[in-house]
Amino acid sequence: MAKKVEVKQLLEAGVHFGHLTRKWNPNMAPYIYMERNGIHVINLYKTVAKMEEANEALKKIAASGRKILFVATKKQAKDIVAEKVSNVNMPYITERWPGGMLTNFVTIRKAVKKMASIDRMKKDGTFNTLSKKERLQVDRLRAKLEKNLGSISEMTRLPGALFIVDTMREHIAVKEALKLNIPIFAMVDTNSDPRDIDYLIPSNDDASKSIEIIMEQVTQAVAEGLEERKSDKQAEKEGKEEPKAKTETKKEEPKETPKPTPAKVDTKPAPVVEKVPEVEVDVEATKEAVEKEKKAPKKAAKKTDADDLTKIEGVGPKAAEALANAGMATFADIAKGDPEKIKEVLTEASSRMAHLDPTSWPKQAQMAADGKWDELKEWQESVKGGVE
Repeated sequence: MAKKVEVKQLLEAGVHFGHLTRKWNPNMAPYIYMERNGIHVINLYKTVAKMEEANEALKKIAASGRKILFVATKKQAKDIVAEKVSNVNMPYITERWPGGMLTNFVTIRKAVKKMASIDRMKKDGTFNTLSKKERLQVDRLRAKLEKNLGSISEMTRLPGALFIVDTMREHIAVKEALKLNIPIFAMVDTNSDPRDIDYLIPSNDDASKSIEIIMEQVTQAVAEGLEERKSDKQAEKEGKEEPKAKTETKKEEPKETPKPTPAKVDTKPAPVVEKVPEVEVDVEATKEAVEKEKKAPKKAAKKTDADDLTKIEGVGPKAAEALANAGMATFADIAKGDPEKIKEVLTEASSRMAHLDPTSWPKQAQMAADGKWDELKEWQESVKGGVE
């Protein structure tokens, strides 16, 4: 369990310092404590509460096996984010945000494959057959790709969530995530608009100490989620092996033959059994009762535990919650559901989910319900990372 951060620690790190009052965004008013010397002061008690909420959601996403893409291209955040995020093996962008990174993910994957093909050329000796000028050009291309896309080389599909430092600077990333309904986690300062962010952490996004303490908490939550996933897999593996071991080791022991005991002679007289009266059975009435029982509607089966609907590409935590509240908490429910009805449920829950397209959700849910996880993953990767 990650150590809970205290308000005093945030205060010492300068997390409470906002921007000048004339640069503020009025939508941040609920998270501002006061104004001092022309600068807004952030309410750190709300920062702690929002951070716990965000960490819980990040933990669930990491435990489900989805990747979380961290974005921080400002100078004071680059090195901190790269160091902290690499420890939990998650992708990150610390150079310029490549336009279409999410909305044109297939093209970005081609660039990553190009980098892998250059590496293969160097291994199999093809690289040495090129001229000196060509080798120099290939090396420059490889260095450029490594700088911009090196950290996302293992990201084979769209991320499960985005964590952004400074949403004003990374506004393109925010727009792309909104278009694809990818949940957004972010450090939001007093000059930013919090309405587009799913899980915001009101905090100072300019000071390196402030960024470091927030990233420390966030990456700890991600690490916990990964550890939980690892332990669940281990338990599942052991559970499958245990029954086999039992059947192999269990041997039937020869039963001891009981020694014959002398029969006791019962000298008491046998009890007199009264004659049981005969009962007439109405065959026609019995047949009618059986027919009625067959025609009677069967009682609804007891609902099973809710499934992790976020494994369906396009379903975020909020969409999953809205579906569960509407009685569609399992993959089987979604598989039987009508996309138009699902769309109505989402729109009624929140106007922000009105743009979602649940056309492929029943198909994905059916694969998940049948346990065809590899087939589901292949399908999601083939259709632009799961987005139709």
